[in-house]
Amino acid sequence: MSQTPSESDIQAELAQLSTLRSAIAQAIVGQDDVVEQLLIGLLAGGHCLLEGVPGLGKTLLVRSLGQALELQFRRVQFTPDLMPSDILGTELLEEDHGTGHRHFRFQPGPIFTNLLLADELNRTPPKTQAALLEAMQERTVSYAGVTHTLPSPFFVLATQNPLEQAGTYPLPEAQLDRFLLHIRVDYPSEREEHDILQQTTGAHSAQVPRVMHGEQVLALQARVREVHLGDDLLLWITRLVRASRPRDSALAEVRQWVKWGAGPRAGQSLVLAAKARALLHGRLAATRDDVLALAAPVMRHRLLLSFAAEAEQKSADDVIAALVRGVRFAGA
Repeated sequence: MSQTPSESDIQAELAQLSTLRSAIAQAIVGQDDVVEQLLIGLLAGGHCLLEGVPGLGKTLLVRSLGQALELQFRRVQFTPDLMPSDILGTELLEEDHGTGHRHFRFQPGPIFTNLLLADELNRTPPKTQAALLEAMQERTVSYAGVTHTLPSPFFVLATQNPLEQAGTYPLPEAQLDRFLLHIRVDYPSEREEHDILQQTTGAHSAQVPRVMHGEQVLALQARVREVHLGDDLLLWITRLVRASRPRDSALAEVRQWVKWGAGPRAGQSLVLAAKARALLHGRLAATRDDVLALAAPVMRHRLLLSFAAEAEQKSADDVIAALVRGVRFAGA
């Protein structure tokens, strides 16, 4: 944005975010942290990987987000026989019946949308995963020597089931790095589960109103980059990421439990996500709490754990907890 926004402009944008949250809440009971992290991914302009057991409403959550946003939404069920062309598109041979001339026309695949739900991404072979993840990163599709630009905004929400590993193709660490956030979807509380049963078994289903369109999403994404993040926070994020690498780390937990640490993209993602959370909470400056809240979703899929960590049943979240304890924040 080239012009300095007025106070009323900023208040109007913050009101839009509050309205968006309220719209999603009409269909989704609980899962406040998951909804917040999804909105942070949207505002930061990154993609999200949702992981949870079946039946927790992951697909409903993404569908509700698509309904609340006036954006084109598509869902693809990833299966073992899905080919890259089923996602990206293909060329069709067409004939002009008047002249008899034949030519190829590119038929865009379902990835040409604003909001794509990639359901059970780990059930498709690596070449199809790679095709999707490359398009996610480049935001273009190259076919037959021609580059096609994806719509803007473009947001991919992928899901995977952590329980059924038979017949799945785990995403390589290099491809997991393409996701801004790795969001864990957990069971609801007793009260939330009671409300889910009550809300979804009656005669009427909840309707999610459309409250935001694509231009507003792009404006908010631009606003996120204007949110202030101080030098002390930037230095802390830099040290957190560097301390996750066992070769450079002074932390015994990292040297023992981590085989490969996070790269610079983790730091970029943590900065943007912290800024997005600050804006979502109505602030124009990020704080230490923003970084703390997002350290795990940003970094957990970017750490490759050692055999020692597996033997001791330590998770990436245990490593991240050790990082935030052990790396001092100069501004504290």
